[in-house]
Amino acid sequence: MLSHMIRRLSKSRILSYRQCPKRLWLEVHRPECRDDSASQRAFSIGQQVGEIARKVYDPLGSGHVIDVEALGHEAALEESAVFLANGHGPVMEAGLSAEGALAYVDVMLPDRSNGQLQWRMVEVKSAASVKSHYLDDIAVQGFIAAHSGTPLSSISIAHIDTRFVYRGDGNYQGLFREVDVTEQTRSRFAQVREWIIGAQQVMALTEEPVIATGPQCANPFPCPFRHHCHVVKESPAYPLDHLPYFRHTRRSELNAQGIHDLREVPDRYLNDLQRRVKQCSIEESTFFDADGAAADLAVYGFPAYFLDFEAVQPPIPLWKDTSPYQACPFQYSLHVIDADSKIEHHAFLDLSGNDPRKCLVESLVAHCGTQGPIFAYNATYEASTIAQFAKQFPEHGVALRGIIARLVDLQPIANKRFYHPMQQGSWGLKSVLPALCPELSYDRLEGVSDGRAAGDAYLEAIASTTTPERRAQLHEQLHAYCHLDTWAMVRMWQIFRGGETDLTSGHKIC
Repeated sequence: MLSHMIRRLSKSRILSYRQCPKRLWLEVHRPECRDDSASQRAFSIGQQVGEIARKVYDPLGSGHVIDVEALGHEAALEESAVFLANGHGPVMEAGLSAEGALAYVDVMLPDRSNGQLQWRMVEVKSAASVKSHYLDDIAVQGFIAAHSGTPLSSISIAHIDTRFVYRGDGNYQGLFREVDVTEQTRSRFAQVREWIIGAQQVMALTEEPVIATGPQCANPFPCPFRHHCHVVKESPAYPLDHLPYFRHTRRSELNAQGIHDLREVPDRYLNDLQRRVKQCSIEESTFFDADGAAADLAVYGFPAYFLDFEAVQPPIPLWKDTSPYQACPFQYSLHVIDADSKIEHHAFLDLSGNDPRKCLVESLVAHCGTQGPIFAYNATYEASTIAQFAKQFPEHGVALRGIIARLVDLQPIANKRFYHPMQQGSWGLKSVLPALCPELSYDRLEGVSDGRAAGDAYLEAIASTTTPERRAQLHEQLHAYCHLDTWAMVRMWQIFRGGETDLTSGHKIC
């Protein structure tokens, strides 16, 4: 048994050691170097899922929740021991300590099936499946429980079951699917002991361990010290990862040959698109097949529509007849240009917290009319979203299927007809826009500048704790972001049709 004089390790620190010993050392000795911005969203989701799990596993409210933040570690461990000894109900966030380590378990359920008090240990996760690193997590908890004298009848991981359909009644029974990992967990106890010993040794070091950056900086989690550890290396102006659809194995092969800049890659390794990227990079030129782009768009008449949706995919379903992680659109932007070049803009955004889909569909059908192309960027998403609407709201099925039939994807035209080295091998709208229209930029947007931020902003806006002033601010930011998405397509369409030809931005056109 480890000495009781050794500093007790939390589960999170043991897992930090498991990811990278240097991460653990920095957590203990240089905590001011950490940057947790990348993990804040995951933490928030975890809290929401944890709250629902307590209701699912303790529907009668007869259990106990150990509040370590209020009690402190020692009092939390003592209170946990009392409740685990009497076994009168579920214990949430039960504190366990043994062998120089401590952990707080999401759910402990009393089990007297064999005539004696035992416990079902359940670790709750917000993902839709059991990930490999969850097994490390539960192994640490199982080890501590086993060596603390807490008898376990089973050890399980509960993850979100995407087959669950919420009925809108506040009842989330069935949201989680349990996977029994009892034997897997117990078979790893010897490994856990080695992790604890190794972590204690790393914590005792007086100097920062010398460990090169590598895959562990992002796997299984983005390390909060990656900026501290990152060594600035001179990188080529045009690295190999700017080559679209270029195989990783081929990239590794070329790196081994000392080739790190795509301009040095022999043409025999490249397809036509990759050769175009190479040529534009060498010449610092813009490829623009203006005639081809104009011909592609000449077949489409007026009025011309430009459509973009924003959606949220909450792990905990918010509305009736929705499932975990189901995409639920809450906003759209729609620009319309008629034959006289008159431009109108329509938008939908509901921050009431009510299910926005029916009102969104009614608004969309009203604004899309019955004729004229509807342009989208990567239109597969818009098509699948509208197809789902047609199933959910059959009374609008004919109109919605008509909208799908009118969709035109601008991305394949951009892929085929335009490339600027600024795109770095990507034809995403946010990559093409600065090269095509330098006067427009997502970087100038305040608060919301990508789809994930839009979803987060929406969830914040509909929360009951959000002030009216903050909600109004979020409304403005969401509107500006979605508006730019469709205005960017309008500008692309205008340029590709031949309305403008000055696309050099300091580069020559080839």
